[in-house]
Amino acid sequence: MKLDLSSLTLATAAERLSRREISSRELTEAALETIARTDARLHAFLTVSADEARAQAAAADERLARGEPLSALDGLPLALKDVFSTRGVRTTAASRILENFVPPYDGTAVARLRASGAVFVGKTNCDEFAMGSSTENSAFGATRNPWDLTRVPGGSSGGSAVAVAAGQCLGALGTDTGGSIRLPAAYCGIVGLKPTYGRVSRYGIVAYASSLDQVGPFARDVRDAAILLEALAGHDPLDSTSARVAVPRYASALRAELGTLRVGVPREYFEEGLQPEVESSVREAIAVLESLGASIEIISLPHARYAIATYYLLATAEASSNLARYDGIRYGRRAGGAQNLAETYGRSRAEGFGAEVKRRIMLGTYALSAGYYDAYYGKAQKVRTLIRRDFDEAFARCDVLAAPTAATTAFALGEKLDDPLSMYLSDVLTISVNLAGLPALSLPCGVDGAGLPIGLQLIGKPFDELSLLGAGYAYEQATDWHSQHPPAVEQAP
Repeated sequence: MKLDLSSLTLATAAERLSRREISSRELTEAALETIARTDARLHAFLTVSADEARAQAAAADERLARGEPLSALDGLPLALKDVFSTRGVRTTAASRILENFVPPYDGTAVARLRASGAVFVGKTNCDEFAMGSSTENSAFGATRNPWDLTRVPGGSSGGSAVAVAAGQCLGALGTDTGGSIRLPAAYCGIVGLKPTYGRVSRYGIVAYASSLDQVGPFARDVRDAAILLEALAGHDPLDSTSARVAVPRYASALRAELGTLRVGVPREYFEEGLQPEVESSVREAIAVLESLGASIEIISLPHARYAIATYYLLATAEASSNLARYDGIRYGRRAGGAQNLAETYGRSRAEGFGAEVKRRIMLGTYALSAGYYDAYYGKAQKVRTLIRRDFDEAFARCDVLAAPTAATTAFALGEKLDDPLSMYLSDVLTISVNLAGLPALSLPCGVDGAGLPIGLQLIGKPFDELSLLGAGYAYEQATDWHSQHPPAVEQAP
């Protein structure tokens, strides 16, 4: 009988492996077959590393045959957003400027998964340099939402979310700078976790905005997210922003009850512009948390209204600095026919970068320019501090905050491409978390009238991912939204 990955989680697949009911080879071949069968329509992957995956699976099966103790991820097929440096495997950041770049090393997150015995089936599509909310800004074409192929999957980590939702792998990695894990998770009906800034090493990821970027997992359920975080988290001397904070045993600490959890509900996250079905589903989810024993309190985050403006000054300024390295000289695309060094720079960047990346570089360069630094970048840093203080005050009374992940369900492909401001507003409910460096979890809590998933966002205190995962797990045990699968996968040829 053909193995269907959509019926498995990382935890259940690992159990079946340990009992030798299935092999890593069977899991890996099922993933590769599903990719081959569905990805022409979904376009979740930019590179499928079939040979490497089969070799990793064979090594895992040999360890199993020798009776070696297996890690929680040993032999399980995962996907990686194409901003992670992978030794010997093309890493493009979905950009023409890195179209043929093959790193000579693994980033730390990849190295830790490799050491755990995970199988890498490929690199997933994303918005170019992780700049976008829909995975339409990829230089190699848009990714489609498996729940409705006319809709976006969210961004920038849309390919990873789609790969998990569509059963092309059992888990995946993404990065979250302003919502790029949580938004695709909500749109695709899966779990996405943005850890605390500094919890997971950023070494070896293609940088967008270094004070905001954070690595995190996509999974079918909260337990799987906990398993992946446990493998990824921990101090890394190669990343100067990596925190020396102990890593709990996340998965084994999950419980179905909430105890005395205090849940705050930010009134600013339920204002005008929220799709009615989103609001009702999230309020119903909060009611479930209350029925499980949590106390609910309405709180305020008064500076949340300034988050979009603050983010798009700080993030673009950092992008302008980070992307200066792509000059056509050291690596990446080099334009031909240039007569001098300045022309080489100009042509290489003009040809290599897409429209959205150029827009953000120009915004950031302007914000950092002489005469404007204090008025824009400097002021944005001050507002960022105010946003963080709002959260500090909220967490003096609450353990976790609950809110929608996105104001609406997935929008149509092409709907916002010609309206950058409308696209930027897609992240209005996720950006504050990045500005404050906090952990946040998105998990499915309903569907709208068109059958599109709705996401519940839980926000936690710094380095308290355990409370987030605990609340999410308890909610999952009381509901079944996480067990639903997108119909588009079944229709794919």
